[in-house]
Amino acid sequence: MRVVVVGAGMVGHRFADDLARFAPHAEVDLVGAEPHAPYNRVLLTELLAGRVEPGALTLPRPGAPVRVWAGAEALHVDRERRVVATAERTFTYDHLVLATGARARRLRVDGLDPMPRGAHVLRSLHDARAVDAATEHARRAVVVGSGPLGLEAACALAHRGVPVTLVSASATVLARDLDPVAGGVVGRSLRGLGLDVREAAVLEAVETVDGRVAGVRLDSGTVEADLLLLACGSEPETRLARAAGLVVDGGVVVDADLATDDPRVSAIGDCARTPGGTSGLVGPGWQQATALARRLAGASPAPASVVGGAAMRLKAVGLDVVTEGVRGSVAEPDDRVLAVHDPSAGRHVEVVVRGDELAGFTCVGDGDLAAHLSTQVARPGVLPPDPLQLLLGTSGAAPTTSGSPTTMPAATTVCRCNGVTKGDLVDAWEDGCTSVSALADRTRATTGCGGCRRLVQGVAQWLEQVDPPASQPDPGARERSVPAT
Repeated sequence: MRVVVVGAGMVGHRFADDLARFAPHAEVDLVGAEPHAPYNRVLLTELLAGRVEPGALTLPRPGAPVRVWAGAEALHVDRERRVVATAERTFTYDHLVLATGARARRLRVDGLDPMPRGAHVLRSLHDARAVDAATEHARRAVVVGSGPLGLEAACALAHRGVPVTLVSASATVLARDLDPVAGGVVGRSLRGLGLDVREAAVLEAVETVDGRVAGVRLDSGTVEADLLLLACGSEPETRLARAAGLVVDGGVVVDADLATDDPRVSAIGDCARTPGGTSGLVGPGWQQATALARRLAGASPAPASVVGGAAMRLKAVGLDVVTEGVRGSVAEPDDRVLAVHDPSAGRHVEVVVRGDELAGFTCVGDGDLAAHLSTQVARPGVLPPDPLQLLLGTSGAAPTTSGSPTTMPAATTVCRCNGVTKGDLVDAWEDGCTSVSALADRTRATTGCGGCRRLVQGVAQWLEQVDPPASQPDPGARERSVPAT
């Protein structure tokens, strides 16, 4: 079986790697337009902030028989001949997988067509390097967009010493992820970090001098700046699919098995419009990649692709923001919603309790508590008698006990991006993966958004205490977990 994957991003890479494991007899060509080895683009803002080195973004090379072709942009697909053409070679396929991802959405305002010098987007390693170079002499940066990417980029630039104005079209930042009260706390915290935050602002034009950004004109006035970063969302990259005659409606239309209207062609990740829509998140894309790899390998029928699973973990210097599951504004009438609102301290914590389990939480300003709460979501029977104790985090006796790795059931999900459980980490440790990096290599935990790193570190520290790497005399003598209820 010859399989060609167009798009060497995180989802295409995951599919190729999984297919190599499930079907080692397959011939797989992973074709990517960027001149780099596949890398973790979720960490681009961490790179911009200087908190990781470029090498830390590189993804492990897929196993044989995957051939990786970097700098090979797919220009044409001939579905009759089953051929993908680049500028230098052609690839024949029995099955084609489109993982072309998404491109940055461009705003239709005066001054941005064509893009002036000093204006940037942040979707690729090339973009990150260009923004990095621009910060060397920037007097002020304007970041347009107050979603996770906009906030992470704005905080990264401020961390680099560049004065930043953040322009938000909504009345509060992170409006798609947080309710207004929590968003207001984040906005206040951003100002505390020195950012100039303009909320409910309308971008009317980008002002230029000799083809270079000189500032932006808002409905409330003009902001002078020589660096402009557009973080206004993304749209599925479907140009190749459309030119090939596939059905496109917002994204490449696929069914529950991720198949297009051509049974020899599938689409996954940000470019695909599944029956549940598109997600823009790496976790659902990875789920789709694994499901499709299993189906093509004949390992098992592909489950319905998942788009939902509301979760957001902000990777912004100076800010801790995590939300997962149900928010208070969409809670059901019988749900219990409890909150601590402390804007002066930059803190807002809200939990939604449904029956005997935690249905969701929002946590601003307390990363340790967020890590604890994430282990409690959708675990029936582990809530303390008074759910108010959930808001106390590790300072309360009941949450400390329920959040301990010792009492955490083996089935508890630690890394939601990759579906890694505590039991998976224990198994990997017993196989000799006795460090966080080794656990990550084996299980893929921490390789997505990175929000589970504290949890993985906690499990590793617990394992080091109860099962030191130097001895590991009898894994069976150690209690793996309490029974799952």
